[in-house]
Amino acid sequence: MDLKNLWPKKDAPQIEKALKFVEKYKLKKIVLKYGGQVMANDQLSKAFAQDAAICNLIGIKSLVIHGGGPQIKKRLEKQNIKSKFILGLRVTDENVIKIVEDVLLNDINPDLVRTINSFNAIAEPITARNKNGILKVTKAKNPDLGFVADPEEIDVDKLNNIIKLNKVPVIAPMGLGDKNQVFNINADTAAGIIAIKIKATRLLLMTDVPGVKDQNGKYISKLTVSEAQTLIDNETITGGMIPKIQTCISAIKNGVGGVVIIDGTRPHAVLHELFTDEGAGTLITK
Repeated sequence: MDLKNLWPKKDAPQIEKALKFVEKYKLKKIVLKYGGQVMANDQLSKAFAQDAAICNLIGIKSLVIHGGGPQIKKRLEKQNIKSKFILGLRVTDENVIKIVEDVLLNDINPDLVRTINSFNAIAEPITARNKNGILKVTKAKNPDLGFVADPEEIDVDKLNNIIKLNKVPVIAPMGLGDKNQVFNINADTAAGIIAIKIKATRLLLMTDVPGVKDQNGKYISKLTVSEAQTLIDNETITGGMIPKIQTCISAIKNGVGGVVIIDGTRPHAVLHELFTDEGAGTLITK
């Protein structure tokens, strides 16, 4: 397939400069975590879907895990339910879990699948309520968080079979428990564990900022695992960025080639990260 016909007409890296990176990532597994305010912006959402499709069509084995924070927040506010967080994780009681499930499984996942498909790739929806769900849980992460869990089991074979068919798995971060109860899973955590299990070359975590800041408030282009941990320990990194960086650290320690906190507010951030020398965020490595 001709790359020039696939490539965005504006806001993307120069195709001539991008070509040298295509072979670098061809046939490699790359996990793309889609989330943050970009999800509420039609132009940025469409650009992300196009990026995911392009990666797939040029031979990269790309997987997408999506969040849903902005949409969930909006739905909760509409029903006068106040959001509570503990260390960046949403407290999810019986009322909240129903809303989370509806937003993730009935709105965001099918919409993202349709948009990726509109760019001539084939996306496969992966959800807790489908027979192809891959995230299994048995217990809550913390009683104070309610129906929130970490995935304890990943159906890697099922995931790899979808990838072998040259499809883009689009995964909703919800796990199914023994009693058919769904649990909310932090999308960054899910993305990290999946990246580890499938031995991904890269994990890209989309955020609303250009990257990770140092103690002076300046954005950092590259961090080691130990430097990232120090930024958590000295409270330079706080709030929702904590689980993201913890995911990065765990992924690197468990064999993922590199993890990037990418700037989701930048159109075609995925292409800029993968197909330019300067990237589009903060790269975390060993």
